[in-house]
Amino acid sequence: MGDVEVKLLKKDQTFAALDLGTNSCRMLIAKPHKDKFKIIDSFSKSVKLGSGLEETQNLSNGAMKRAISALKICKRKLDYHNVSHMRLIATEACRRAKNSSQFILDVERNTGLSLEIIPPSEEARLAVISCAPLINTTSEQILVIDIGGGSTELIWVDLRNVEPCFRKKALSEIKLKLKGKRDNHGAEVVDWISVPLGVVTLKDQYKDVDEDLAQFALMACHFEECLSTFKPYRELLDQKSDYFQMIGTSGTITTIGASFLNLKKYDRNLVDGLELSTAQVLSVIQKYLNLGPIGRADDKSIGKDRQELIMSGAAILQTVLRLWPTNRLSIADRGLREGLLFSLIT
Repeated sequence: MGDVEVKLLKKDQTFAALDLGTNSCRMLIAKPHKDKFKIIDSFSKSVKLGSGLEETQNLSNGAMKRAISALKICKRKLDYHNVSHMRLIATEACRRAKNSSQFILDVERNTGLSLEIIPPSEEARLAVISCAPLINTTSEQILVIDIGGGSTELIWVDLRNVEPCFRKKALSEIKLKLKGKRDNHGAEVVDWISVPLGVVTLKDQYKDVDEDLAQFALMACHFEECLSTFKPYRELLDQKSDYFQMIGTSGTITTIGASFLNLKKYDRNLVDGLELSTAQVLSVIQKYLNLGPIGRADDKSIGKDRQELIMSGAAILQTVLRLWPTNRLSIADRGLREGLLFSLIT
């Protein structure tokens, strides 16, 4: 069957991507539309699957029940839309939990859904794919940061030997296993790292520190310590600001974008693709610190689901921006689900 026939078949099919993370369960259902996809349904719910994981190394009964309840809703949506192709993944919480195998079996028995626990390398690859459309064709050095609930992925890509018109395509087809080597496009993955600290796991490690500023400082220091094996950190890799672009994807980063715009109600169309400088991001983080826990709880731009986790995510982002300042942090309201859909449809 030729490529044209395959594309015609895909146009009539429905695809789904589900990401069960440490904090949230999210799903997108889409149909191919030109060279992209059109979302026809979605689902997002905070299930706090990784709650208590730091202490017990197991998924708690309550967390598993919340996740299964959310997955049952996802199953009804999948059936309603007659989804023909899907990929359903689980990430850091399930990678780390001792009882994750039993949880995966319980999910299948209760919902009929088969979850795939993906390795950190696949999580990093999907994050890069989802962010590729936001690359500026003048950018030669790219740092993608994905701050999750249980882990944070950093991927540094050198695009100097890629023609500007092919840089988006090169990033969308990146192969992490070729680290240190140039691929067919001329792109090179300088290095990538998956730090087992995300907004939930980092916060949990310092929940006994009551003082807000002290907790923030300790979280930032801890995260930087975990970057010691990352080549750009180890070798103090320099970058020219005019040709360096950071692309960030996470609830933390989109929330900071919403706060910068002073949005009372979140608007994806205003936040996705927004470019901020290091100074602008740090000013928002300083505002969060000045507000303190009570003030942040009243800040509508943060949102109820993000209030407890915003400072651990901000500590991670501030650390990265302090190490590699940029005039262009592109905010991506997209993530693993979009990367999954691109992989399924294209």
